[in-house]
Amino acid sequence: MTEINRDAGKHMRVDVWLWTTRMFKTRNLATQACRGGHVQVDGQRVKAAQKVSIGQEVRVRKAGSEFIWKITGFIPTRMQASVAVQCYEDLTPPPDPALRGFVPRRDKGLGRPTKKDRREMEKFLGDMAKPQSRNRRD
Repeated sequence: MTEINRDAGKHMRVDVWLWTTRMFKTRNLATQACRGGHVQVDGQRVKAAQKVSIGQEVRVRKAGSEFIWKITGFIPTRMQASVAVQCYEDLTPPPDPALRGFVPRRDKGLGRPTKKDRREMEKFLGDMAKPQSRNRRD
């Protein structure tokens, strides 16, 4: 098993670090996020080739949310999630409950019938509930 490198003098490209720690599914997506200005290291926008070291703070805007991580280690390649989480400390504040949207609920019997409702209607009505073919010639 590969060891996590916690050497203070070690550096890694920011896009590679984001990919190896599973912040982005592909390295290309991490690079695009850097190009788009969605990645900051210690408060400064960075390019994909920017070197990062242990102790730096990385902020990423993704899917309408901002994530904040402190780098605690490096791994040479993408590995399982249980190893990747040991390479950073999550500093992201919890979301504000007041900002969460209201999830509307449909009262039973209102709106479009569910699949269960449709099956019960077909069972009750029998052949009358089946749609008749429009291409039938009489």
